[in-house]
Amino acid sequence: MSSLRTQLTRFIGVGVVSAGVDFALLALLMRLGLGYMQAKALSFVAGTTTAYLLNRRWTFTAAGSRKKFASVLLLYGLTFVLQVGLFSLLYPRLVEAGLGAPLASFVNGAQIVGFVIAQGTATAVNFVVQRRWIFADAA
Repeated sequence: MSSLRTQLTRFIGVGVVSAGVDFALLALLMRLGLGYMQAKALSFVAGTTTAYLLNRRWTFTAAGSRKKFASVLLLYGLTFVLQVGLFSLLYPRLVEAGLGAPLASFVNGAQIVGFVIAQGTATAVNFVVQRRWIFADAA
């Protein structure tokens, strides 16, 4: 049984790693010419797969089960819609607002701001649902 503080600290650490995977792949795929919605969908899958594997084993130290896996898939479906939807709504508006200029050869301000808002929202929902319902026996 891990304390809330331990779980939250580990969840944030895993989140940083997973968000890094997600954002790096998003920027790379967009740089390679993939549309922002398709790039975000693929990067989300890579980031959330990383998060699930690390959170189940390390953050919540929970044994795997079909029920938990199905619950996580349902949660990730929800956070997929939430995160990709928010990013897809925000990105073109942020570009229109002048944040589309490149900050580096592979990333622009609209990508960063849209990603942070969408990721932050989905992460908060994700932690609460995993801690309260999916991995509650490890809390």
